[in-house]
Amino acid sequence: MNISFHGAAKEVTGSCYLVEAKDAAGKAHKLLIDCGMFQGERMCGSKNLLPFKFGAGHIEAVFVTHPHADHTGRLPKLIKDGFTGKIYMTPPCRALTRIVLEDAFHIMSDNAEECGDPVLYSKEDLDLLIAHTEGVGYHEEVKLAEGLTIMFHDAGHVLGSAYISIMAEGKTVVFSGDIGNDNVPILPPTEAISHADVIVCESTYGHRRHESHTERRTKLKEAIEQTIRDKGVLMIPAFSIERTQELLYEMNAILKDVQTNIPIFLDSPMAIRATEIYRQFKNYLLFDSPILAEGDRDFFSFPNLKETLHRDESMVINKTHAPMVIIAGSGMMSGGRIMHHLIRYLPDPHSTLLIIGYQAVGTVGRKLYEGAHNVEIFGKHIPVKCRIRAIGSFSAHGDMDKLTRWLHPEDGKVPAKIFVVHGDEDAQTVFATHLRHELRTEVIVPEFESSHEV
Repeated sequence: MNISFHGAAKEVTGSCYLVEAKDAAGKAHKLLIDCGMFQGERMCGSKNLLPFKFGAGHIEAVFVTHPHADHTGRLPKLIKDGFTGKIYMTPPCRALTRIVLEDAFHIMSDNAEECGDPVLYSKEDLDLLIAHTEGVGYHEEVKLAEGLTIMFHDAGHVLGSAYISIMAEGKTVVFSGDIGNDNVPILPPTEAISHADVIVCESTYGHRRHESHTERRTKLKEAIEQTIRDKGVLMIPAFSIERTQELLYEMNAILKDVQTNIPIFLDSPMAIRATEIYRQFKNYLLFDSPILAEGDRDFFSFPNLKETLHRDESMVINKTHAPMVIIAGSGMMSGGRIMHHLIRYLPDPHSTLLIIGYQAVGTVGRKLYEGAHNVEIFGKHIPVKCRIRAIGSFSAHGDMDKLTRWLHPEDGKVPAKIFVVHGDEDAQTVFATHLRHELRTEVIVPEFESSHEV
């Protein structure tokens, strides 16, 4: 079996791995695990425009771990470039992928109109992509040929997320996708690996440890209370899928103790649509309190919450007097409605920006996280006078301890090889060194487009 790395190699985004494997009759097959967009630059940036080195028409099937754009964003381009096979993902992943890619297409179209950027794919390519997808449940075998089977396992990262195992040539190779955090209040825990000969593992937070779940709720509560005292605005840039739903769930719990009528705006059309899908697939969720039985609340809404789906509804926020909370996309502050709120409230010393997710290099979010005194947004230089806070344990990614535990299969046999991907280069280096010491096995940090026999 051979694996080549066409994204997320010494960087966080663009996950895309080519697997070449033989079935029991010796026939060769080419499969892709994920086909994500490179983020941190414009959606139509140079790396996303590059042709696929493996030839889209030669790929038999694609297996998708979860709907985030850095794992799905180039799938329509794969269709455009000649892919005609099937794309497998869990049913909730299929529903969420559609809204993720529709949102990406609208942003690319706007960029094309305003800046002359090329568009990666057409609306027809996107529609064709959805027609190519097939929903697969956890532990349901996909048998491409005798001696070549693929299976999805619950990764606990977002609704319907999976890690993927491939059984071929007498070996089991596992691709992590993104592995979820510990103690997520709305998802089942990450499923343990029963056996693996080789693992391709993400490392987004492989170099650090998150705060505890209790500390997370305490810090969020403190930020809300300070916003009320200071009559300011609490801005929370949040990824539309999982981060927003966890945040709403936590706020619902906090507001049972903090009696206030402070308005909380969910100013993200994509997050509002995603939350509806969470409601639709609630059988995939696992709650840590009996919230479903409460009369005036469902699991992601409460009396203070105001959803602003349309642009005119969003503009009402500007006329609302502080204190208030604004949850808006994008999570990395690389576009979306949060940018307008940053322009308005970053210069306000009474307000707070709460960062709750990973910020890619080159994004406004990363600059603010690293302490920038001013940032450029829409060509304007915006002074930063508000408080900047961060809560790492809201991340949907497991930290060093969680990933290390997950990399110990239940059969007690350490994998012969571990490939460390999907992380900043320094995080991958730290995590790889840690794993070599902890597991005493071969750990490889692959180069972009490198190929490895396993």
